[in-house]
Amino acid sequence: MSKNIILIALVLATGVLVVVGISRVKRRARATAAVSPVSAGASSKVSVGGSNLPVVRFVKNPESAPPLQAQDLLGKPVTKDNWGGKVVLVNFWATWCPPCREEIPELLELQKEFKDRLQIVGISEDDDPPEKVIKFAQKQGMTYPIVMATEQMIDAYGGVPALPTSFLIDTQGRVVQKHSGLYPIESYREEIRSLLGLTTDVRVETFEDTGQVFLKNASNATELPGVDFTGLSPEQKKLALHRLNAESCTCGCKLTLSQCRVNDGECPTSRDLAAQIVREVSGGGKSAQPLATAGNKSITQ
Repeated sequence: MSKNIILIALVLATGVLVVVGISRVKRRARATAAVSPVSAGASSKVSVGGSNLPVVRFVKNPESAPPLQAQDLLGKPVTKDNWGGKVVLVNFWATWCPPCREEIPELLELQKEFKDRLQIVGISEDDDPPEKVIKFAQKQGMTYPIVMATEQMIDAYGGVPALPTSFLIDTQGRVVQKHSGLYPIESYREEIRSLLGLTTDVRVETFEDTGQVFLKNASNATELPGVDFTGLSPEQKKLALHRLNAESCTCGCKLTLSQCRVNDGECPTSRDLAAQIVREVSGGGKSAQPLATAGNKSITQ
C-alpha cells in the first residue's frame, strides 16, 4: 500500500512539473515570436505636400485602462489613480525574454527624456521569485516601478499574446495603442509627443479597435485575418461572424474563433474551423452540432 501511495505521489508531482514546464515554454515561445513589432495600425508614411510624413495611429474611441492596485518590487504602491495628466506605458515583460532585455535601455531613455510627464510600469511575467527580478532590475538600472504579473492583470488587458507587449495610455487614462515585440524608440517618441501635445512632425490617424488592442472587441470586426468571406451574402456573412464570435477555438487558447484569429493569425486550428463555418454558412457543408461554444468567456476575455 505504501509503495502505491509513493508511486501515485511521484506521478502527480511529475504532472505538476510538466504543466509548469509547458507554461514556461509557451511564454518563452511568445517572447521569441515577438521580435518583429506587431501593432494595431502599424506606423506608415503618407505623402503631404510632396514629402513623406510619418503617421501614428490611435484608437478612435479608446477605453479606460483597467484598474491597477499593486505594490512594486520595493513595496511601494502602484496605482492607476496616480497617472492623471501623464502618458503611461504598461510594459509586459520577463527577465528571460531577449527582446524584452533589448528594449529596456530604450524605455529608460524615454523615461529620462520625458521625466514626470511619462510613467512606465513594468509588469513582470517571470516565474522566478521577486528577489531575482529585483536583482536583475537593479543590474539593468531600471528606475521605473515593476510589479509581478497576476492572471487577473493579464486578463484585464485582454490577454498578452507575446512578450514584450506594451499598452500606451493617454493623459486621460485611456488605452490608445498596443505594441507587441520590439518597437522603434523613435515611433514611441512621436506617439508620446503627440499625446502630450508637443510639436511633432507626424500625422495622427485613428482606427476602430476590432480586437487589435482589447481582444474582446474582436466581436466588432467585419473582417478577420485569414478568413475569406468572399461569396457570402450580407446575411450569410453576418451569420458567419456571429458563429465565429460565439464558438470557441479548440487549440487551447480559451478564446473565441474571432479572438484567436486576431490574436494569432498563424493558428491552424482557428483558421480551419473558421473556414469550416464559412463553408457551412454558404451551403457547402452541413453541421449537426455547433462547434464548442465560448459561453461567458467571450465576454470576459
